[in-house]
Amino acid sequence: MKTTHVPNLLAKDFSSEELHRRTLERRAVEAAIWGMPIVSFDATRQAFFRDAGAKYGDIVFLSQPSDGKFLATTPNNQSRYIWLQFNTHVDGPVVLEIPAAVGAGLFGSMLDAWQAPLADIGPAGDDQGKGGKYLLLPPGFEGDVPAGYFPVRSETYNGYAVFRPISQSSSKADVAKALALVKQVKLYPLSKAANPPATRYVDMVGKLFDGIVRFDESFYASLARMVNEEPVLPRDKQMLGMLRTLGIEKGKQFKPDAATQAVLKQAISETHAWFMDRLVTYGERFWPDAKWDVLVPPIAATSGFTFEAADYFDVDARGIGYFSFCAPPKKLGAATVYFGAFFDGHGQRLGGENAYRLRVPANVPAKQFWAVTVYSLEEATFIRDSARQSIDSYDQKVKKNADGSVDIYFGPKPPAGQEANWLPTVAGKGWYPIFRFYGPEKPLFEKTWKLPDIEKVK
Repeated sequence: MKTTHVPNLLAKDFSSEELHRRTLERRAVEAAIWGMPIVSFDATRQAFFRDAGAKYGDIVFLSQPSDGKFLATTPNNQSRYIWLQFNTHVDGPVVLEIPAAVGAGLFGSMLDAWQAPLADIGPAGDDQGKGGKYLLLPPGFEGDVPAGYFPVRSETYNGYAVFRPISQSSSKADVAKALALVKQVKLYPLSKAANPPATRYVDMVGKLFDGIVRFDESFYASLARMVNEEPVLPRDKQMLGMLRTLGIEKGKQFKPDAATQAVLKQAISETHAWFMDRLVTYGERFWPDAKWDVLVPPIAATSGFTFEAADYFDVDARGIGYFSFCAPPKKLGAATVYFGAFFDGHGQRLGGENAYRLRVPANVPAKQFWAVTVYSLEEATFIRDSARQSIDSYDQKVKKNADGSVDIYFGPKPPAGQEANWLPTVAGKGWYPIFRFYGPEKPLFEKTWKLPDIEKVK
């Protein structure tokens, strides 16, 4: 019987130093995929402190719909946002006061540092749109919850909340009612409930809020910071053991040497490329013969965005998910439906140097309105410095065809005479649109109405 020679890789092909470098790089890639949600959380927290100049207890908001300077993962720019951060390690249990939604809607969710949703507010929340006080509790809290509060238990000390005040129309009076709700949201420690401190409201309209993850060596510094701040969850013990190889260890300062920094730089570049590559096949096709995807995979919806199933934990899906979105709800509702597209009608990836057209058929099944928004594939947010991010059915300047359909153009330059129907892209950069249906109607779910593919044009 002929034997197969197995080479001695350690002695012949790799030095000890090379083996160590390869192991370090592999673990750094896996650590980045695992740590994506909490590093993304930290990026928005740093923007909250740095760009808004805010502190715990402050409320950051937009008095006008978001624009290209509000950089979170795939926001829409039809909404005004309310953003707040909390830390129960610093302040102990924290009270979040939500006003009754009178004259406007108020929707949103509270999330932990891993971006797992903890609770919703508004009609889908415990307050049922009537307002109330939520009590954000630290990990392992065993004390009594005072009467009159909705308790919210978390496995992390850090967390955040994102809400949307929705005006009934675009009139000044209705917008004023929505903004009045913003000024009634309050956040303060339970220890100060008898005499709550005055709430500071920071309007970020026209100001840069850059909460996007940087895919460089700073990624691992952020990951180390969050590992030190948060309790170790049982599901993560194995990963925490692997992180020690990178010099990330709870209770110790992260001080990578120059050689390690070089490996981390290579690893995070590889991880970033992996996120972008995997995002384009992340969702599931809604229409079998069209290239529009439902952007939330089944594991996200069925697990309440924890990505934990009965017999496995989908680290990959969670990493890709939080590369591409933030602030998911505790309970998925039917108020909005989103689809994304990454390929044109011929199956080619969308490129910023090309010109494309999307013909939106007439009678879009959206009771309120529809909108299409363009995002950078590299960052999963608005294209930086773009003058326009979205077109929606409220826009009176958009031209309609004789049959009621609307042609939307994408590319680095607008077609002649089509400026009102054009969304800019950047040559050499990947991009993708998200088409949103606000108040989706039966023809969409029955698939009797269909959104066609994006077509490349000359």
